[in-house]
Amino acid sequence: MHRSRIGIVLIDHAAQHDEALAFWSGVTGVSPTREDADAPYSAIGPIGSLNLEVQRLGEGTPARIHLDIESDDPSAEIDRLIALGATAVQREDDFAIMQDPGGLLFCVVPVQTGERFEREAKTWQ
Repeated sequence: MHRSRIGIVLIDHAAQHDEALAFWSGVTGVSPTREDADAPYSAIGPIGSLNLEVQRLGEGTPARIHLDIESDDPSAEIDRLIALGATAVQREDDFAIMQDPGGLLFCVVPVQTGERFEREAKTWQ
């Protein structure tokens, strides 16, 4: 038995990261936070029950939006999603980059949202 939920929406940009961060911060009216200047992620608060983040990608990677599914057992969640038709693009011990059946990327990660995860996660057998 494990639990999971879609917890994070990431807006991925390579070249225009700073401009995108300013734009999405303006859209939401929430000031971004960044752990340090070199961090690849900048959080734009929680928006409702989801975290919204802007992620800096490597050069040449197209802009995209992807979801992070957080789980208290990422390996079990990865296996569950593969059974539903997803493909693991890169699988590590505690996370995976995956594709849905239509080719859209998403990630499975350990719990990131603490209390909201505890309140909102779905339990799977």
